[in-house]
Amino acid sequence: MSKFWSKAAKNLVPYVPGEQPKDKKYIKLNTNESPYPPSPRVIKAIKNATNSDLRLYPDPEFHELRETVAKYYGLTKEEVYAGNGSDELLAFAFQAFFDPGKKILFPDITYSFYPVYCRLYNLDYETVPLDDEFNVPVNEFLRENGGIIISNPKAPTAKYMGIDEIKTIIQYNKDNVVIIDEAYIDFGGESVVKLIKEYKNLLVIQTMSKSRCLAGLRLGLVMGSSELIDGIIRIKNSFNSYPVDRLALAGAVEAIRDEEYFKETVAKIINTREWVALRLKEMGFEVLDSRANFLFISHSKMNAEVIFNHLRENGILVRFFKKPRIDNYLRVSIGTDSDMEEFIKVLEMLIL
Repeated sequence: MSKFWSKAAKNLVPYVPGEQPKDKKYIKLNTNESPYPPSPRVIKAIKNATNSDLRLYPDPEFHELRETVAKYYGLTKEEVYAGNGSDELLAFAFQAFFDPGKKILFPDITYSFYPVYCRLYNLDYETVPLDDEFNVPVNEFLRENGGIIISNPKAPTAKYMGIDEIKTIIQYNKDNVVIIDEAYIDFGGESVVKLIKEYKNLLVIQTMSKSRCLAGLRLGLVMGSSELIDGIIRIKNSFNSYPVDRLALAGAVEAIRDEEYFKETVAKIINTREWVALRLKEMGFEVLDSRANFLFISHSKMNAEVIFNHLRENGILVRFFKKPRIDNYLRVSIGTDSDMEEFIKVLEMLIL
C-alpha cells in the first residue's frame, strides 16, 4: 500500500477477474467468453475500418450503432447508448441514478462488481438474501430503497428470473431506477427491453462479450427511456467523450446485423450446455438450471476447491468463489464440444 494513495484507494477492495495464467496452455472455462470467433462480417468491418481515418476521433455519439440497435429492438435512437463494455455502463449508471444515503438493493449472491462500485462511489447498499434455491425473493424488493440492480440470468448462479417477476419489481419502484443487467439473456431468457416503452424507470444493460463473441472488443449497450439515457450521457461526457473507438464501432454494428451467425453460435452453446449438464448430473453433481453460457455446479461428496485444483492441475480453468453460501460450487463456462469432453474426462478421473 503506497503512502501516495488517497484514502479512497486504500479502502477499496477491487473486483477480481478470472485468472489468465501464462505458464502453460489451458482450456479456459473460467471467464464466460464465447468459444467461437466473431462473425466473419465483424472481422471484415474492422479490417475495413483500419485505415487513415484512425487519425480522427470516433463518433462520440455512436449514431450508426445506436440506430442499428434501436432498429433491432424496436426502440428509438434516443433510447439506446453504448460504452466501453457493460462494466463501464454500469459504472455510469451507479453515478447517474444512485445517491449516497439511500440504500441500493441487490441480491447477496450476484455479480461482485456491484458492491465494488458502491464502495467506489460512496453509495449505501443492502444485499437481499436469495432463497435456499438461489431464487430472488421478489417481495423483498417491494420496499423503500434508493434503486435496484438485478442480473438476469444471474451471475454466478445462471438462474433465470421470469419477466412477470421483474415487472412486479419495476411497477412497485416507479420512483427509483431499476437496472436489469442482461449480460447472459441471449442464452435462453426473455429480455425486458420490450418493457422500456411502458416503464420510464427501467434501464437494461447488455454486453457484446458473450453471445456476440466480442469480449476482446469491449462494447456494452444500455437501453432505457430517453430521460435515463440522457443521464448516462451526462456522466459519460464528464468522464470520457470518446470511450468507444472506430474499430469497435465498426465491428459492433456488423455483429448486430449478422443475425444468422448470432443465432448459430448461441444455439451451439445452448446445445453443448444441455448435454454437459446431463453428464454432470449422471456423475452426481447438482447442476442449477442455466439460461446462461455457463453452469453452476456442486458435488455432495467432493469439495469444490479440491475439484477446482484437480482441474487446474490438468490444464482446465473454472471459477471458484470462496464466499459464504457458494463455497462448494464451481462456475463452468461452456466451451466447444471438444473442450467440454476433455472437462468431463478430467472430472471422471477424480469423481468416478
